[in-house]
Amino acid sequence: MGRALKQTVLIVEHDQIQRELVSVIFEESDMHVIACMSAEAAAAVLEKVGKDLTLMFTDDDLEGEMSGVDLAKIAVERFPDLDVIVTSGEDLEEDVPENVLFMQKPWLPLELLRQAEISRRRHAMH
Repeated sequence: MGRALKQTVLIVEHDQIQRELVSVIFEESDMHVIACMSAEAAAAVLEKVGKDLTLMFTDDDLEGEMSGVDLAKIAVERFPDLDVIVTSGEDLEEDVPENVLFMQKPWLPLELLRQAEISRRRHAMH
């Protein structure tokens, strides 16, 4: 039989080093990665492949007009089954929608791996 398709995560981070680090962490969790620098670019990706995504991980501080929290609100409204994580050095927990996970920086790579595994297992059941 054919090999199962990898689940896909959308990473939205303006800082190249952070974006690459997060990408490697999710790739270690055997997920396919799509990476964007801005919420506007990520919104375009959501329009095209949002229904096929397992998880979206976004920093709040992004290039462009939209914040990561703004993007998270759009993502969960359009794709209620999409798992969404927002991260920031600021405490934004009260700003994120209730069905979005907030991870304050600095977080440990192991925390991200754990969230990726939770998301992968949840979506494997669908």
